[in-house]
Amino acid sequence: MSAPASPCPAPPTYAAVLRVPHARRTFAAALTARLSYGTVALAVLLSVTRATGSYAVSGAVMSLFGAATVFLMPLRASLIDRYGPRRALLPMASLYGALLCVLAALTWRPGAPAPAVAAAAVLAGACAPPLGPTMRALWTELVDDRLLLQRAYSLDGVAEELLYVSGPALVGLLVGFAPPAAGILLSALLVVAGTGAFVSSPVMTGPRPVTRGARPGRVAGLLPAVAVAAGAGLALSGVDLLVLAFAGRRSYDPAVVPWVLGALSAGSAVGGLASGAVRWRTGTRARLCWFAGSLGVVVALAGVAPGLWTLTAAMVCAGAFVAPALTTAYLLADETAAREDRTRAGAWVNAAVNAGGSGGALLTGLLIGALPLGGCFLVSGAVAVSAALLAAPWRREAANRGPAGDDSRS
Repeated sequence: MSAPASPCPAPPTYAAVLRVPHARRTFAAALTARLSYGTVALAVLLSVTRATGSYAVSGAVMSLFGAATVFLMPLRASLIDRYGPRRALLPMASLYGALLCVLAALTWRPGAPAPAVAAAAVLAGACAPPLGPTMRALWTELVDDRLLLQRAYSLDGVAEELLYVSGPALVGLLVGFAPPAAGILLSALLVVAGTGAFVSSPVMTGPRPVTRGARPGRVAGLLPAVAVAAGAGLALSGVDLLVLAFAGRRSYDPAVVPWVLGALSAGSAVGGLASGAVRWRTGTRARLCWFAGSLGVVVALAGVAPGLWTLTAAMVCAGAFVAPALTTAYLLADETAAREDRTRAGAWVNAAVNAGGSGGALLTGLLIGALPLGGCFLVSGAVAVSAALLAAPWRREAANRGPAGDDSRS
């Protein structure tokens, strides 16, 4: 008698990710440091507004801080790849924390000089350590199995989203009994302490060896991941303003807006965990385009919502594609980048999301005054769909693809 066929192995779980040696300690330290990015934006906005008495100044400072953080991120990430996180990350975090302390001191009391505040904010943003890209690059060192890596990236993405929800709430509690600048000090403490624990992990890597024949510092093949990340950022930042405009034009209480946007975040968390648990048969790039296209379609259809509950349901459905799209973009960046460029590749995707978010807010603000609200939702959705089409795997990729379910790597 022939032996019975062995059953298919069960897919790895999220618990299996955290059972990887040293994963829990390393991930917890990284999340502690990354919580700083969830607290710092609101803390800087409140403290600068209070110190200068001007919303225009606070808006300009936030724009400068965000631009320095986002557009220099690939450069900072390349230092991580070149010198290793232990040598590059902690000095970067320490300098960033020190500059945040300077910014907190300048804005502790009213009457701060606007040029000095702006200069401190720009310098701090220029030094912000690329903690998310570093952790995602480290997951590829911790985890060999691609399915388990998919779970790890999904868990990382959902946890990061929760940090951006809990961070402002933490600042809100703190300013109830302390000046807003205390939130900047909290951000500095989190990033320095968390990064110190992060780089002390036994699995922290050194400089990544350069692949034979590769050109150090060159990241190729990232256009699909970067395009989708930018398109998603553009669409999502527009949604925030569109929900606010929807509530205003329908005479709803503005207090309902955070709940509708919370539904988007909740849908994203559920979608991210569900996507990470699926054993996908399609390639990473095809999946990426499907998620981004679906996100765009749902956002476009949200414009015909007849009321608040329908809009909330649409936001839940749209959110279900947000985390999967971004997680898959990071996975594709990891697959296409050479080993010595992994942190930088993830940083390009991260920068694209944030740059898209900044541009989307500006574009949507202009469109709301020029188009019907339904047309604005349609434009936001069309941006994500266009990015999906730009990144779509056409015939050439299909011809070069290996076995089913695996994309060929450059």
